[in-house]
Amino acid sequence: MLGVTLDARSFLERAGQELLRLNPREIEALADAIYDCYRLGRTVFVIGNGGSGSNASHLCEDLGKGTLRREDFDNDEKRRLRILSLTDHTPYILAWANDEGFERVFVEQLKNLAEPGDLLIAISGSGNSPNVLRAVEWARRRGLKTFGCTGFDGGKLRGLADQCFHVPLNDMGLVESLHLTAFHWIVDDLYRRISLEGEGSKAERSSRAN
Repeated sequence: MLGVTLDARSFLERAGQELLRLNPREIEALADAIYDCYRLGRTVFVIGNGGSGSNASHLCEDLGKGTLRREDFDNDEKRRLRILSLTDHTPYILAWANDEGFERVFVEQLKNLAEPGDLLIAISGSGNSPNVLRAVEWARRRGLKTFGCTGFDGGKLRGLADQCFHVPLNDMGLVESLHLTAFHWIVDDLYRRISLEGEGSKAERSSRAN
């Protein structure tokens, strides 16, 4: 907890330094993986616990709505990204946790919903959350693509997932914050690719026709 020993300015300076240490290629690779699912009509699932669970919900909401232009909201012909956060089904989670154990709350949902070729984004600051690892293990056996988002040393998740976006920092709060910062760039990038690409060429064709 860096904020215990750093004042506000020093903490913000450290956060800025850590942002610049991130590997942009890993962030771009996650955006590419999500876009591939959109292009192929596959589903993206997102999981995580605690702050990472909140980030999973946030990423799901942003990608589901924030990749669309307002003029496309009522356009039933506009294809949308299929994305679902498995952190948000509270009764479902409680039933599995109470009856069978918390390590099964994500994998059992995947068994109902996931198909080969889908993408599982697994967010875990420690990289060692048992319910996240169990879901990733099952997903890999069933032909899903897996992408881990980790901090600290990456834990088991960093080596288990097919690809990984890693924040090499031993502070959970900052790890979660940097994950979310990267996710916001991904949303913007997917908005460009899903809703803006081709608009320039369309405008050019329209201008020539007139």
